[in-house]
Amino acid sequence: MSLFDLPWAQLIVNGLALGSLYALTAFGIVLIYKTTDIITFAQGDTAMFCTFVAFTLLTTLQLPFVVAFALTVLFAIVFGIVVERVVLRRVSSTSIINPIIVTVGLALILLGVAGWIWGYEVRPFPAPVAGPPFRFGTVVLSQLNALILGVTLLLMVLLFAFFRYSLTGIAMRAVAQNRMAAQLMGININRINAIGWGVGTALGAVTGILIAPLNYLDPNMMGDVALKAFAAAVLGGFTSLPGAVVGGLLLGIIDSIAGFQIPELRTTIAFLLIVVVLVIRPGGLLGTHEMKKV
Repeated sequence: MSLFDLPWAQLIVNGLALGSLYALTAFGIVLIYKTTDIITFAQGDTAMFCTFVAFTLLTTLQLPFVVAFALTVLFAIVFGIVVERVVLRRVSSTSIINPIIVTVGLALILLGVAGWIWGYEVRPFPAPVAGPPFRFGTVVLSQLNALILGVTLLLMVLLFAFFRYSLTGIAMRAVAQNRMAAQLMGININRINAIGWGVGTALGAVTGILIAPLNYLDPNMMGDVALKAFAAAVLGGFTSLPGAVVGGLLLGIIDSIAGFQIPELRTTIAFLLIVVVLVIRPGGLLGTHEMKKV
């Protein structure tokens, strides 16, 4: 099939829905990096663990989806804050242990604990919506994909308002821009670090809850998503929150088109594009290339 014969509109819509999930996870990764100066490799596994919490609330306690969703997001925020305060804050105070290695260890711990509590078998996740898809000419949009796009748009608007107008959001922007200057201005860096981890973990939890009905639920469910989200963060620029969103959406569209044309090279093509972008622009599409003096 030639490029002119591809169902471009359908592929782009599918890619935007998939890219929204990459964007949410990448946004959390970049937010944690910009507020704490730590690149986390535990984002996927914290999202997976929170998704299992949501699954327990839905199936064992039989809570409505909206209630289980809200409680899981609250759990994710608290969990992220606890991880930052109990583990990473103590590690960051010493130069012996690299905090990035700690996030890798945290990911492995969460993977093992989730397997121990819930098992490793693949199971279906309750869908939040059901019914016939929406049709716009030749484009078909499932209700779940419509929900993913709607939730992503709503969260992006809320986060924009939070960072633009709230005192805490402005303080987080100040810390992300210049930690030393923000501290000299009286901003509590430790508090901002904790909030950054809480919000970043919550965004990962939202991704897990939304993607589980599309695929499956098991301890390894977020492996591919986390990898693509990290790539989206690099593509958009690790120093740019909007770049994480743009990178996620672009990677989702690339994923959709590559998966339709050459499924075997779906991941390879996406990462090849990232390598090309970074060779041309090392800071990513919207980021800046920073050089630290040592």
